[in-house]
Amino acid sequence: MAEPLLKVEGLQAWYGESHVLHGVDIEVREGEVVTLLGRNGAGKTSTLRSIMGLVGRRSGSVRFDEQELIGTRSDRIARAGIALCPEERGIFASLDVTENLLLPPVVRPGGLSLDEIYTLFPNLKERARSPGTRLSGGEQQMLAIARILRTGARLLMLDEPTEGLAPVIVQQIGRTIREIKQRGFTILLVEQNFRFAQTVADRHYVMEHGRVVDAVANAEMAGAMERLHEYLGV
Repeated sequence: MAEPLLKVEGLQAWYGESHVLHGVDIEVREGEVVTLLGRNGAGKTSTLRSIMGLVGRRSGSVRFDEQELIGTRSDRIARAGIALCPEERGIFASLDVTENLLLPPVVRPGGLSLDEIYTLFPNLKERARSPGTRLSGGEQQMLAIARILRTGARLLMLDEPTEGLAPVIVQQIGRTIREIKQRGFTILLVEQNFRFAQTVADRHYVMEHGRVVDAVANAEMAGAMERLHEYLGV
């Protein structure tokens, strides 16, 4: 079997003196959608930020496409083909939709063209000249995802893409993630809503206190519901 596209082993991370990750082990194979599940403060977002090199200090191993990234600057990690879509979305209010889409640099071939993005996100095409301040929460989330699809990144890390959105928009985000997967992108997704995660993911890791405490294949979710309820408190 081929090596995973992303292989994280024994990942430790600190913000200043605060030790937030305590030996995280995860794997993501090319073309998979994998979720990190867990309560607030479990270490999910810190795992994404650590993979991206956006924490104060980290140790262990983060291998992407068989290249070791510990000790690598975050801009070089982005150029290697990893993109992070943060929970706060980072939409520039003074720029319109098209300007926001064109802002990130293309780091490698394989990204979607503007026409392909507008086909995938028809709402954004309609709002192409609207400033970021005029977009709804769902439109901002779609724009944040669409923006990284242009860059040519092979691994998309999405942090809580459904947080605070209406159920109809959550369904639309789910359709988008499935479509992106069909186009060959690999996705690492942070979610609290495991019912949503179940509709898009191949596998799930459960985190508690900065550690991975369980791993569940999507096909096994039905039999794992009792312990997932226990972990997630839902």
